[in-house]
Amino acid sequence: MGEEDYYLELCERPVQFEKANPVNCVFFDEANKQVFAVRSGGATGVVVKGPDDRNPISFRMDDKGEVKCIKFSLENKILAVQRTSKTVVLPEKRSLKLLKSHNLNVNWYMYCPESAVILLSTTVLENVLQPFHFRAGTMSKLPKFEIELPAAPKSTKPSLSERDIAMATIYGQLYVLFLRHHSRTSNSTGAEVVLYHLPREGACKKMHILKLNRTGKFALNVVDNLVVVHHQDTETSVIFDIKLRGEFDGSVTFHHPVLPARSIQPYQIPIAGPAAVTTQSPVPCKLYSSSWIVFQPDIIISASQGYLWNLQVKLEPIVNLLPDKGRLMDFLLQRKECKMVILSVCSQMLSESDRASLPVIATVFDKLNHEYKKYLDAEQSYAMAVEAGQSRSSPLLKRPVRTQAVLDQSDVYTHVLSAFVEKKEMPHKFVIAVLMEYIRSLNQFQIAVQHYLHELVIKTLVQHNLFYMLHQFLQYHVLSDSKPLACLLLSLESFYPPAHQLSLDMLKRLSTANDEIVEVLLSKHQVLAALRFIRGIGGHDNISARKFLDAAKQTEDNMLFYTIFRFFEQRNQRLRGSPNFTPGEHCEEHVAFFKQIFGDQALMRPTTF
Repeated sequence: MGEEDYYLELCERPVQFEKANPVNCVFFDEANKQVFAVRSGGATGVVVKGPDDRNPISFRMDDKGEVKCIKFSLENKILAVQRTSKTVVLPEKRSLKLLKSHNLNVNWYMYCPESAVILLSTTVLENVLQPFHFRAGTMSKLPKFEIELPAAPKSTKPSLSERDIAMATIYGQLYVLFLRHHSRTSNSTGAEVVLYHLPREGACKKMHILKLNRTGKFALNVVDNLVVVHHQDTETSVIFDIKLRGEFDGSVTFHHPVLPARSIQPYQIPIAGPAAVTTQSPVPCKLYSSSWIVFQPDIIISASQGYLWNLQVKLEPIVNLLPDKGRLMDFLLQRKECKMVILSVCSQMLSESDRASLPVIATVFDKLNHEYKKYLDAEQSYAMAVEAGQSRSSPLLKRPVRTQAVLDQSDVYTHVLSAFVEKKEMPHKFVIAVLMEYIRSLNQFQIAVQHYLHELVIKTLVQHNLFYMLHQFLQYHVLSDSKPLACLLLSLESFYPPAHQLSLDMLKRLSTANDEIVEVLLSKHQVLAALRFIRGIGGHDNISARKFLDAAKQTEDNMLFYTIFRFFEQRNQRLRGSPNFTPGEHCEEHVAFFKQIFGDQALMRPTTF
């Protein structure tokens, strides 16, 4: 299997710690994401490492017996050590205060540090779960709920195992994930993962069922809002996305894996040691090992090898594994690092080899612009709230975060469309249809189309002499009026004479001042178009010669400079009887430049009668 086929990988720089052995015990703290390596009960040292810790913490403790659990408080201020089932020792003397207590028979518990929720298993079957939420030093009891256990033979008593439960935040909501090894329905084979939504207020509700279609040993991770299910027997994993459309039966939504099952990408363990030894080739890591322990959301620990990895999703291979472009877009737009992959999908669907049909291209553009519009609306609401002074009265008002799913017009223009129109092998009708499809989609979502997209359409039409189509697009306002567009039309007059009048009509509709039109044209180096425009409205006797000669010189086109210079010489002759410039026009520099390029003899001689 090529590297392009693996869509899951272990992070490049894992946390490395001393392997578990009879002398060294390894513990993991889910809140701080730290690994504790405790040697000889702490007497010969404790080393603490986390994914973001540049420097590990090292210290020693008195060996007062076997350590059952060891953790730091947040920010590593207080150490707590548990050696018996009923005592927790704080090595520093501290006073503790009981804030609140609840009496419950607890079988086991699970804590989710991200949401500060603890889940307590109660009752004989262990399947009634009581959640508590911690916030600002207070503990609030949430409604308890029951996990539906699968039907079991009469000889065995069903119960809920801690191993089959996980808690994770998916798309900003807290879920309890239950790995049910047998489906509740007899006609369905294989295990499934049941997702219970645990809201801050209100009852917990069963929302999603992920169909695994296999049995055996499983482990769960959540990466980038995707539920990853590892299957030890086949040494493969599958991913589920609860935002993608599933099968809704009126109460829950059933989901199937987004992609075919694949192994995590093979991982090489680098050889540590002196330079002379490191020439040995790296050792392949045993994936899906029975010594692997999985923690939420995305952590895999191999205590026997001494590694802690973060699991990661690779988006590039998914592009070829998910042929349905609409579904692929729905999937990619929810991922954190999606921008460049989405742009490459757009380029790919417009390539000669993988060209998509226009309806598919339209669907992709609509999905992109749906996200873009959502962001623009949120920005506008925020700006209006700030303007109305709500930001002071409402501290909850936050500026919308621009995620990588927001691809604006400049992104699509720069990375996709500008290169696409240059492809000589593409039929020009297809090129124009694609450009118009993108503009149609922007209009559909009421997003103002940037002038450079209209310019791209016009340049493509002109390149293929499709002036009748250009005329129709302008006549029926398919291309929106804008000053840059009007200037572009003025510059096309030499290819297509009606463009001059079309441009003037557009500028009149925009109620643009004539001198502003000239300025815009000159700024775009359209010097001849500016001169034609000013002559068309009869203002050429009053314009500044220097301004036009400056603009002509900036184009570095000597023949253009010659034409403009000659025009003003002729104007001087007509108005003053001499082709020479007056000192007040400040054109000495341009006269010198003209002589330097064309020689004194090229200057116009005064005509006498």
